[in-house]
Amino acid sequence: MGKEDRRPIAARSTSWARALSAALARSSITPNQISVLSILFAAAGAAALLYWPGIPGLIACAICVQLRLACNLLDGMVAMEGGKQTPTGALYNEYPDRIADSLLIVALSYAAGLPWLGWLGALLAALTAYVRLSGATLGLSQDFRGPMAKQHRMAVLTAACVLAIVEQLTTHTHHILPAASGVIAAGSLLTCITRTRAIAAQLGARG
Repeated sequence: MGKEDRRPIAARSTSWARALSAALARSSITPNQISVLSILFAAAGAAALLYWPGIPGLIACAICVQLRLACNLLDGMVAMEGGKQTPTGALYNEYPDRIADSLLIVALSYAAGLPWLGWLGALLAALTAYVRLSGATLGLSQDFRGPMAKQHRMAVLTAACVLAIVEQLTTHTHHILPAASGVIAAGSLLTCITRTRAIAAQLGARG
């Protein structure tokens, strides 16, 4: 994957990210290992939601989501800026994301009591990536637009965990997690539509 096909991430230019990626690049750790680590953090977050109910599980899940995103940031930086690209890097750049997304989105819906909505959300989240990569196979630049791209899905999930804590401490209701599951599914569907329309428009412009 070239730099022009990388997801735009503002944190990539921060001093902590540059320093940490440089340290990882000097170590024996590979970008692919960092990518796989993101799955382990996602699995831990999902397990926290499912098997550690209440506020502790919500806190743990929110932390694990951020650690998963940190891995997603650092694997690309170590590969590109650190000069540690591998022939299989493109696979590790995509496959772990699909697994991590599915683990977290499905776990969120089970915690919300709406398993079907999580499976739907996971399917639609995977389709957003499929549409993006379909555009690339047609010779177009990869389209990372939202409104519910990966970083947006994880932002919703993190916010849901935090707000669910507030909800439990104040109103003692359980509306936040179901609402977040619905937002992720609906937003992912809309993202598939917006990306598909953008691809169609670019193909049409070719004449």
